[in-house]
Amino acid sequence: MRKGDQAPPDQIPLEELISAQGYRWMAGVDEAGRGPLAGPVVAGAVIFRPGDKIPGVRDSKLLTHLQREKLYQIITARALSWGVGIVGPRDIEKHNILQATLRAMKAAVMSLNPLPDFILIDGINRISIDLPQQAVKRGDAQHPCIAAASIVAKVTRDRLMMEYHRIYPRYNFASHKGYPTKKHREAIRQHGCCEIHRRTFKGVREYLRVGDGEQQEGPRL
Repeated sequence: MRKGDQAPPDQIPLEELISAQGYRWMAGVDEAGRGPLAGPVVAGAVIFRPGDKIPGVRDSKLLTHLQREKLYQIITARALSWGVGIVGPRDIEKHNILQATLRAMKAAVMSLNPLPDFILIDGINRISIDLPQQAVKRGDAQHPCIAAASIVAKVTRDRLMMEYHRIYPRYNFASHKGYPTKKHREAIRQHGCCEIHRRTFKGVREYLRVGDGEQQEGPRL
């Protein structure tokens, strides 16, 4: 391409295309916790100031625990705005995991100040909110604001699950964070489910017992 030529639209970064339309405050949105058998689904939303880039920010699944914690501190200190949305097991059972995830994403966006004027969402589903938006498949691997949101969501959820480990130590939530590991499944078979298990999920519903899910003191879900 010769000097002065414009790049084809499909080669221009999406953020630049969106900014060229006059949007200023772009929020990335992502979730953590769709697959576990226990605990909430948590969404993160992050708005960076134009041009601000944090080295090392990428899809939270590609980072170690210590890397995520360090980047979480940097993101929450430097972002123009950030927020989380949390939807617990009872609402997941009531609305299904997809709808619960979208509700968490909406709550995360609505907690931002200022509100964004455009939203980039990881995945293929839009949020029921009256704001311009675009869903991007594998967006956490392509867009820093979405990757940052994935880190905020993951760290927030992991911290919640550490709290629940102290309340329900027999399930060892500190280790697997509610995901369906072999040891977690064995604990459910042995002890039944607790208040934070998703009782409509396969791997839990087969082992429900009388009295399972009785409320114990802890973060409300």
